[in-house]
Amino acid sequence: MTFKCKNCGGYMVFSPERQQMYCSFCDGVDCEQQTGDASLTTCASCGGELTIGQFVSASRCPYCGNYLIFDERVRDSFKPDEIIPFKLGKKQAVEAMEKEFKKRKFTPISFLSEKTLGDMVGRYVPFFLYDFRARGEYRGTGTKVRKWTEGNYDCKETSYYDIERVMDVDYDNVPADASEEMPDWKMDLVEPYQYEALESFDPRYLSGFFGEVYNNTAEAYADRARQKAEASANALLKDSLAGYVSLNPLSGSVSLADGQIDFALFPVWVYTYKWGGRDYLFYVNGQNGKVIGETPISKRKVLLYALTMGGIIYAIMLLIIFIMEVL
Repeated sequence: MTFKCKNCGGYMVFSPERQQMYCSFCDGVDCEQQTGDASLTTCASCGGELTIGQFVSASRCPYCGNYLIFDERVRDSFKPDEIIPFKLGKKQAVEAMEKEFKKRKFTPISFLSEKTLGDMVGRYVPFFLYDFRARGEYRGTGTKVRKWTEGNYDCKETSYYDIERVMDVDYDNVPADASEEMPDWKMDLVEPYQYEALESFDPRYLSGFFGEVYNNTAEAYADRARQKAEASANALLKDSLAGYVSLNPLSGSVSLADGQIDFALFPVWVYTYKWGGRDYLFYVNGQNGKVIGETPISKRKVLLYALTMGGIIYAIMLLIIFIMEVL
């Protein structure tokens, strides 16, 4: 499917800045009308031949530049339950990266230049959201120590306690990305997302961006979500034992019961920067602007910096020698 402007017939996209559908041809907003199904093999606009990946749900025609949403990959079992729409546009994503990397002296000059920014795209990354009920149990002994001074004596009192904890915690929407192309650990770092922005899926939000369906079953990614919930529950159980000088555990465990699973799309700006024959990938949370990635180092800048500092040091030494001779 595509969305065309009712006023001028131009293609409409979702604008993160306006939080509306927007026509760049006539500046119309919220005047879209949905057109027919988009083919996986030919562009509905220009008829150009398309090569669409196995998991792609939204893309852009390489010939006419129009954005396409592939109906068969956003309906039935592939239809997301929820989506967090892009909050930041491309310009804001670039500003977030500039703020993050502006203090790095040796970043190549072409980094984030107009020429290279063509390789920045907005992508909706598939995530499964898992609900768990965690139960934590702990039994053991602990000690608390009280110290004080009476006259010439230092006193110490050690108290012994039997400790028992039973803790129930509900976890809602623990995320795990379902894209094999996106590195799991980087998607974990791009988090968190604010879930109050979750909305029921609407294909309009995909217009103007790239999108994916999940690459495998929900069970294939469940262990990553379980590990997150289990680590959190263990930390909470440990926090409940604070205040004891020593602990002697007799038994302890955290167990998880599975709950509901939802399929959602989260917004990520992806910037590919080519330098020295290598691709450097950067990820910007499309909701809050959090930036993940490491910039390359320009050897030319390092050399110029070293030469400049060496020149300054040499000039200072000459000045010192001159002053000493005058004195």
